[in-house]
Amino acid sequence: MKHVTVAGCRLEYRDFPATTANRPPLLLLHEGLGCLAMWRDFPQKLAAATGCRVIVWSRAGYGGSEPWPQPRQPDYMHREAELALPELLAALKIEQPVLVGHSDGGSIALIFAGAFPAAPRGVAVMAPHEFVEEVTLKGIRAARAAWAMTDLPQKLARYHPARAAQVFSDWNDTWLSPAFRDWNIENYLPRITCPVLAIQGEDDEYATMRQIEAIAEQIPGGARLLKLADCGHSPQRDREAAVLAALAGFVADLPEKEG
Repeated sequence: MKHVTVAGCRLEYRDFPATTANRPPLLLLHEGLGCLAMWRDFPQKLAAATGCRVIVWSRAGYGGSEPWPQPRQPDYMHREAELALPELLAALKIEQPVLVGHSDGGSIALIFAGAFPAAPRGVAVMAPHEFVEEVTLKGIRAARAAWAMTDLPQKLARYHPARAAQVFSDWNDTWLSPAFRDWNIENYLPRITCPVLAIQGEDDEYATMRQIEAIAEQIPGGARLLKLADCGHSPQRDREAAVLAALAGFVADLPEKEG
């Protein structure tokens, strides 16, 4: 495991080298309860499928990364996209990456691409959110019930030692708070200029297809959409082969690097 300091926080990361020349680096951004370890062997498989360098990391407060000193606020994804992510890219000397984000990580990738249009080579998002839907809140309420009645705390503690309860409450309480009900990042979409791939499961318990359809409608160049049957909120686990093939094709079709 390697570590890098970003905004005063020591963050864990892994770096899988490229095996094919002239391929863009891929940076993975995890979900709201995720971390580096929860990607399992997906980063290695993605590196093999694309030939790209793949960097996977845990955001502040997740996995083995140090937490932010400030409490979670409704704009936490904006902070990650506009403050932490640029510092991480600079610290690791990553230029024009393809951002591959899942759930919260997908939203962070979209905010970043809208805030810094020239920075990413491409963006691939799986089960992203641009606005709050009732189905999302229903799923998060169900997760709160599962936290109280199942072994979810023990399972989450495997990935977030000593901070599982904090990770869960930061995510759950924020999304269910009245202040978050009007959270919306659609204003970033028209500013995105790089190619975009958006993947959504038809059985996603946290979102409808409107999430990725909004991306295709509002990004000026449109987006490549992949709607997967027999797939919930984690396409990279539920339909791994299809997702790897889609990402490999997306990367292969990207235009040449500028500059």
